[in-house]
Amino acid sequence: MSIVLGITGGIATGKSTVAEMFRELGAEVLSADEIARDVLAPGTPAANEAVRRFGNGILAPDGSINRRALGEIVFKDPQARVALNDITHPRIIEILEDRVNRFREKAKEDDVLVVEIPLLVECNLSRLVDKVIVVAAEQDTQIHRLTTRGLSAEEARNRISAQMPIRQKIPLADWVIWTENSLEETLQQVMRVWEQVGKSRNRTE
Repeated sequence: MSIVLGITGGIATGKSTVAEMFRELGAEVLSADEIARDVLAPGTPAANEAVRRFGNGILAPDGSINRRALGEIVFKDPQARVALNDITHPRIIEILEDRVNRFREKAKEDDVLVVEIPLLVECNLSRLVDKVIVVAAEQDTQIHRLTTRGLSAEEARNRISAQMPIRQKIPLADWVIWTENSLEETLQQVMRVWEQVGKSRNRTE
C-alpha cells in the first residue's frame, strides 16, 4: 500500500535535509516551498498581485521577486503576512492537492510520497497526508543556521516568532526527527522512520 508522509517544522529546522534523505531512500518528494517559488515566478498572477500590494521594492533587478526583501516586509508586519498568504496559499494548496491526488491515483504498492509543507498544521493540510513527521531543532540552533545564511539575529528571531512554535507541533506528529546533532544522527532517525513506515504498510496489506 502506498503512503503519503507530510514533513513539517519550523524555519531552519532541517526539513529539506530530511526530505532529501527520504528521497535517497527511494521516496518521491514534493516541496511546498518549490511550488511557492513557481507560484511567484515573474509574470504569474500571484507575482503581479504581490507587486501591486507591496510595491516594486520587492523586485530583483531581473524582475523576479526578491524573497529576502519580501520576507523583511511580511515577517515584521502580521497584516502584510496575511496579505501575502491570501495571495499565495490558495494557489499553492490547489497545486499540492492536485499532485498528491495524482500520486495516489498512479502509485504502486510500495511507493512513498514525502510532502514538505512548512505550514501543514497552520493551514489544516494534514488531510492531504497519511502520517506527519515534525522536524525539530532548538531555537538557538535555528537562529545560528539563519545567521549563517545571511540574516541578522533580529531577522532570524522575527521569522521564528512569526511561526507556530515547534513545541506545539510535536504532539501532532506521528514521528519527530531532531536535527540538533550530526547529519549521521539525523539519517539514523530517518532510517528508523523509513523502516517503521514499511512495517506499518505491511500490516495494512
